[in-house]
Amino acid sequence: MRLSLLLVALPLLLCACGGYEIKNLMKTDIDLVTDEFIIKTRGDVRELVIKLYKRNPDQLHKIPGMTVEGRLAQLRVHRYQLEFPELDGKQGVAAMNLAFDPNFHGDRVFALVVGLGSMLREAYGYQPEMFLPDQLSSEVLLASARNVEVLLWKLKNTLKSNGHHYIITHEYQGVVDNLSFERLFGEIIVLQEMMARIADDSGDRAVTSAVHVISKVFIPLPL
Repeated sequence: MRLSLLLVALPLLLCACGGYEIKNLMKTDIDLVTDEFIIKTRGDVRELVIKLYKRNPDQLHKIPGMTVEGRLAQLRVHRYQLEFPELDGKQGVAAMNLAFDPNFHGDRVFALVVGLGSMLREAYGYQPEMFLPDQLSSEVLLASARNVEVLLWKLKNTLKSNGHHYIITHEYQGVVDNLSFERLFGEIIVLQEMMARIADDSGDRAVTSAVHVISKVFIPLPL
């Protein structure tokens, strides 16, 4: 009887203690840290959406009536995978490559952020938050960090046949200013690298150095 009362009272006590959520009982310290990393990376992608459309409004106008908030809403409503008919369901590396494909005539900014966002989600097992049974792969996280580096390189160096960039980031109206984009991409890279180390320590393994940017192409995430 006493045990039953304790079990009934425990959730009430936890709810009263600083807003502690019951679901956190099913999380390790690493899970809680990972949740913060997921929140931060998704926030960085949303910030990129706003910045990229500000410098590339022509891409947004390819969909009549589309707004930046509309694009953000599309990303929010999909908690797991990001599949959209206008990109033929492409995600991850395939969607990012689409952003630099000369034969693609759709919204390149949307292709880029869907590719980046879905790749980061894949690195976290498509989970919006982590719980006790969930495990992450340090190799996958590290590969995603390298792909963000490749993406940054492509944005700066991949040009259309007329010599213009596919997506404007580091130069706007004749003024070179890539610090805000460098900061965001750099933050995502660091977060993925740090998470790879954390995941590695939790499994008592050594992060492999087999993943390198040996070319300027995206690396498929290890299965």
